[in-house]
Amino acid sequence: MITNLKKINLILQLRKLGIVNHQVLSILERIPREKFIDKGLFYKAYKNDALPIDCNQTISQPAVVAKMTELLEPNKLLNVLEIGTGSGYQTSILSKLFKRIYTIERHKILMEKAKKILTNLKINNIVFYYGDGMQGWPAKFSFERIIITAVSQNLPIKITSQLSEGGILILPLKYKNDQYITKVKKKNGKLYFKKYWRVRFVPLVSGINWIKCLIFFKKIYYLKKYFFTNLLWMKLLHLFYR
Repeated sequence: MITNLKKINLILQLRKLGIVNHQVLSILERIPREKFIDKGLFYKAYKNDALPIDCNQTISQPAVVAKMTELLEPNKLLNVLEIGTGSGYQTSILSKLFKRIYTIERHKILMEKAKKILTNLKINNIVFYYGDGMQGWPAKFSFERIIITAVSQNLPIKITSQLSEGGILILPLKYKNDQYITKVKKKNGKLYFKKYWRVRFVPLVSGINWIKCLIFFKKIYYLKKYFFTNLLWMKLLHLFYR
């Protein structure tokens, strides 16, 4: 009951902020945001706040998720390329409004967690890829819609090359010292820009994150060191007490 009231209050806030797409608002009300955050932050699940997740990333505030989704002009017949799966929250919203979501994440830990959450929510129209989002989708696809959930100084060329004619790209772009949600439309081979809300996003970074692998090998190193040291002490004690 309390959760439902919090959801209603959030939707009312989003309306006041100018979110008018009823489909988007309805999906935001239905998707359980608490599933995508740590248990210690459950009480903030339906506040209009960005929250921390693993790998020094964030789950965007609901207003930003709603605005970027609304600007994509939802259509059940279209596919979306998402650069930056993150927690999977934005992905889940998109999955209810578009035909299929192709999502790329450079952090293995985040991708695995998001995949598990979305599977548990029985969302099955998502294709995951662990890789460098700056390179776009690995196959030669074109997409009617693209969303980038990290800020960039300039438009990433390899990503924009996958935008279909008449397509829409939504991303936070840097303008001097500020970041703005920006809508990019492709018309007759040209790109047209329009900026909206000022926001704050983590930077768009190239490459993939190998931290998990490094942690794994570090554990092996210390285990070997631990057993070697103990074995050495056991031999010394055996010689001493013999």
